[in-house]
Amino acid sequence: MGSGRRTLPPRVVLATGNQGKVRELSALLGRWGVEVVSQSAFDVPPVEETGETFAENALIKARAAALGSGLPAIADDSGLTVDALGGAPGVRSARFAGDAATDADNNALLLARLAGVPASERGGAFVCVLAMLRAADDPLPILCEGLWRGAVLEAPRGEGGFGYDPLFLVPSLGRSVAELAPAEKNTLSHRARALGALRARLLGR
Repeated sequence: MGSGRRTLPPRVVLATGNQGKVRELSALLGRWGVEVVSQSAFDVPPVEETGETFAENALIKARAAALGSGLPAIADDSGLTVDALGGAPGVRSARFAGDAATDADNNALLLARLAGVPASERGGAFVCVLAMLRAADDPLPILCEGLWRGAVLEAPRGEGGFGYDPLFLVPSLGRSVAELAPAEKNTLSHRARALGALRARLLGR
């Protein structure tokens, strides 16, 4: 980020075309007075996520968004890791059932892979890695991680959220993420935790 005090910029480009992520991150960053603009407003096309880790993919997306918009960029790469599947679907969460997979396709494949696995062995976590760059050539990007532990249900529950939310049980609440109100999810989620870590880094806490 260069020298001097790091602060949250007043306006950032969000490196995603996923409207669910845009809504969540806009709500979270809006609490701190940050205006979020989707990369689609600058006609920045999706980039190929060729990284082997969440951090690598977040940086790839953030650099492309910063280059195409001229704004500071925040990118998240997130996914579901399931203990019984050795950490899969992991970085391929959005493409678990194929490059053109829908949320329903991915959820169906996850349930198929976990068929017969008892509830005690269905633990996992939502993972989010956030990358923030002041510019495309920023030599000191900030990377922050958020982890949300839970378990995979045997059938979807709830109508809210997106992705794997209907299958992800929050044990302390006894509800799936898709059964949480958006404001409730935004206080607990892996993205909220990663953003909290980012804010703490920027404020030197």
